[in-house]
Amino acid sequence: MLHLKLAWRNIWRNKRRTLITIFSIFVAVVLSALSNSMQIGSYDQMIENVAGLYLGYAQVHQDGYWDDPQLNNSFGDSDSLQQKIASVDEVTHVVPRIESYALAAGREQSRASLVIGMHPEKEKVLVDPQQKLVKGDYFESPSQRAALVSEGLADYLNLSVGDTLVILGQGFRGMSAADKYPITGILDMGMPQMNKNTVYIPLHTAQELFGAYDRLTAYALMVEDARSVEEVVTTVRSRLSDDYEVMSWQTLMPELVQAIEADWASGMIMLLVLYMVVGFGIFGTILMMVAERQYELGVMMAIGTHKATLQIMMVLELLMISIIGVIGGAIGSLPFIWYFHLNPIRLSGTAAEAVEQFGIEPIVPFSTDPQVLFIQAAIIFGIAVIISLYPVVHIQRLQPVKAMQK
Repeated sequence: MLHLKLAWRNIWRNKRRTLITIFSIFVAVVLSALSNSMQIGSYDQMIENVAGLYLGYAQVHQDGYWDDPQLNNSFGDSDSLQQKIASVDEVTHVVPRIESYALAAGREQSRASLVIGMHPEKEKVLVDPQQKLVKGDYFESPSQRAALVSEGLADYLNLSVGDTLVILGQGFRGMSAADKYPITGILDMGMPQMNKNTVYIPLHTAQELFGAYDRLTAYALMVEDARSVEEVVTTVRSRLSDDYEVMSWQTLMPELVQAIEADWASGMIMLLVLYMVVGFGIFGTILMMVAERQYELGVMMAIGTHKATLQIMMVLELLMISIIGVIGGAIGSLPFIWYFHLNPIRLSGTAAEAVEQFGIEPIVPFSTDPQVLFIQAAIIFGIAVIISLYPVVHIQRLQPVKAMQK
């Protein structure tokens, strides 16, 4: 207790030096927390946009479908199978789909397109085509004979709401898939590639078109927390037979994982530079502190104070300064993080156009995950603790006579 009291008094003997050190630690925690919060927030948005745009956080297929995505590798749909998957705690929705490529044709033009059969109500928790309508109306039932066409495809085929879309393709087990449907709506899919070649038709209508009655190519799964998706995949896989494959979004979208990893590496380089600047700032302050107290330390050693006692005192002083700076920085970060979480930075111009091409909203959100603050505060505190070892080594080598001569 005596050591703590003396250390507390010592750090306020030179208030300016102490406040400068505390402020440098404070700024380091605020900047590193904001930078890391922005990074994680951006990644969460990218994952949510990709999962919400089309894939889902995970998918269940017939074993081998992902390597050879054709209708012959579809599986039988059943309420019991859906319930088995939905019974996993973290799974919030199971969205059935059947999809295949076919030729979509208008009066004079045609284009190879992705034909997606989906349940009108269940699809609302994932893609939600109803919110992407720019013209026309949404489906009324899974058996309605109708089609929703992406904006780019409609323009290419010179079709609009009320016109007829012809679909020609191959169905289940080599059956011919050919039919025509009235277009009830035009969709803006967000991603340029999907805007060029996407057709939605109701689930039962699509199964009839492809001759794949009561069959699906995938269940798209929505989960409560994207970070727990691997655990969900493991649990779902354990409840299904070997006839099925369960894949997370990381496996379905490896290019997104690579993009996040590359961005994370560049972000870490920036954080390392910040840590170095902070470390040198704290180290410079400690050098000044030790140099100013050289005579004082020599006198105390000369009158019989053990080196260990002086070392403990110096370490306690630096720990107190570090704790004040880290706690202050963590508290000071909260208003900024919360503000930018509620009011994300909105991109404009070329940057916004580049982001929108991938179907991602042109904003820079901030994450409110508590781990952001804890991790960054712990790292800065760790740097300060490591640097506090310098006075320990210095005092161990200090000779009282030489110290009092300076």
